[in-house]
Amino acid sequence: MKNKIWFNGGLLLIAAALCFTIYNFWEEKRAGDRAEEILRQYQVLCEEPGNTEADDTSEDADKMASVMVDNALCVGILEIPALEVSLPVLKDWSYANLKTAPCRYKGSVQQDDLIIAGHNYRSHFGGLRSLQEDDEVLFTDVEGTLHAYQVVLVERLSGEDVEGMEAGEWDLTLFTCTTDSQSRVTVRCMRIVE
Repeated sequence: MKNKIWFNGGLLLIAAALCFTIYNFWEEKRAGDRAEEILRQYQVLCEEPGNTEADDTSEDADKMASVMVDNALCVGILEIPALEVSLPVLKDWSYANLKTAPCRYKGSVQQDDLIIAGHNYRSHFGGLRSLQEDDEVLFTDVEGTLHAYQVVLVERLSGEDVEGMEAGEWDLTLFTCTTDSQSRVTVRCMRIVE
């Protein structure tokens, strides 16, 4: 009798793990599809003049123009050629927004202190840990201005180290949680001056 209980308990745990894995794959696929749809709509909207709006809700240093795309405020497009990733960047960071696309965590391109958070989905920031020094990162704001950056440092910070995340004189910081959610893969970039 005891062996049967252990066996059935083990089967339930395996079934629960399988369901959790399937759910995670489904959620990642949904996020990738949603980000692609926003990107597609964003590109059409930004081709038409007058669709951007000033950001009146954040501190002066953090102001960035944005465009409303399918109920999501976007501040630009992030491209990481080494990862073959092109994603919209949402204006405001929240857990709900992260399930759609990377989000502006803090700062702005104008102040050279932009921090972008992204989920560790493969279709989002899952590949950040594989970036190398000198890899290029591109950010195109809603006004069409291209901001080119170069990876200077890839580091791992504690998941609780908010001060460390915001510290330093980096022009652009990208970050995501590790798969165990205990730390953050953090990519520090400097603007390429031509």
